[in-house]
Amino acid sequence: MDWKAILDFKLYGSGDSAVTLGTIVIIFISLLILYLISVRLKKYLIGKVFVNYKWDPGESQAFGTIIQYTFIIIGGFSIIMASGIDLSGIGLIAGALGIGVGFGLQNIASNFISGVIILFERHIKVGDRIEVGNVAGNIIKISPRATTVITNDNIAIIVPNSEFINGRVINWSLQNKMVRFNFMVSVSYDVDLAVVRKLLLEVARENDGVLKDPSPDVLFDSFMESNIQLNLRVWSSRYSNTPKVLQSQLYYSVYATFKEHGIKISYPKREFIVER
Repeated sequence: MDWKAILDFKLYGSGDSAVTLGTIVIIFISLLILYLISVRLKKYLIGKVFVNYKWDPGESQAFGTIIQYTFIIIGGFSIIMASGIDLSGIGLIAGALGIGVGFGLQNIASNFISGVIILFERHIKVGDRIEVGNVAGNIIKISPRATTVITNDNIAIIVPNSEFINGRVINWSLQNKMVRFNFMVSVSYDVDLAVVRKLLLEVARENDGVLKDPSPDVLFDSFMESNIQLNLRVWSSRYSNTPKVLQSQLYYSVYATFKEHGIKISYPKREFIVER
C-alpha cells in the first residue's frame, strides 16, 4: 500500500494552499498532543504553583481550567495557521457548522458557554455545597458541558451547566462553610420555659459540631393548638454538608435530657367524635 500517495491525496484547494489527508492527520496529532500538554499544565499549576497562593481548591480548579481553555484555543489556532490551511475556507465550513449549532446543537453550545461563565464568575466552584433544582450535594468537577455533583449518598449526578445559569442555585459555602441551622422543638404549655431554654442551650453547647461563636440561641417561635413551638438555632461548619446528622445528634440529646428532667415533648392532640 502506497501510504505516501494516500497522505498526499488532496481533499480540497490547489497549489500551496491545498489540504491533503496528511495535513489533516498532522493537525489531528498536533491537537491531541496540545490537549495532553494542556492537561499536564493544568495539573502542574494546581499542584505546584497555585498552592503557594493559599487558594482554596475551587479557586485553583477554576483558574487552572481557564488557563487550560486559553492554552488550547491559542494553540489550536497556531497549529491551523502553521499548517498552511486557507482560513477563508475554514470560515465557510465554520459558517455551515454554525447553522448546525443553531438548529441541532443548541443545548451543547449553551452548556459550553454556561461552563465558561461559571468558571469566570466563580459563583460556584469545586468543593462547594449547592442545591439546584432537586439536586443537593458537593461539586467535584466542572467540565465544559456539565458539572458533577456528589450527594450525601455518594451518588454522582451530572448536571448540565445551563441549569446553574438559568435556574436558581443555593450555594451553602460561597463565602465560607459556616451555616446556621434551625431545629424546632415542641413542649407542652405546663413546662417552665426558662428551664427548657437552659437545657436546650446546654445540649447545643455540649455538641462538638456546634460552634461556640456565634453562640446557640433558643427563640420562642409560636403558640400552637396544643403545644409551644421553640426554635433551637445553632451555627456549624462541620455539618454544613450533612445537616440531618447534626439534627439527629441534637434530637437524641434533647430527648434524653428532657426525659431525665421529666419534661414531656408535646405531640398534637386529636379528638375522635363517634356518631350515634
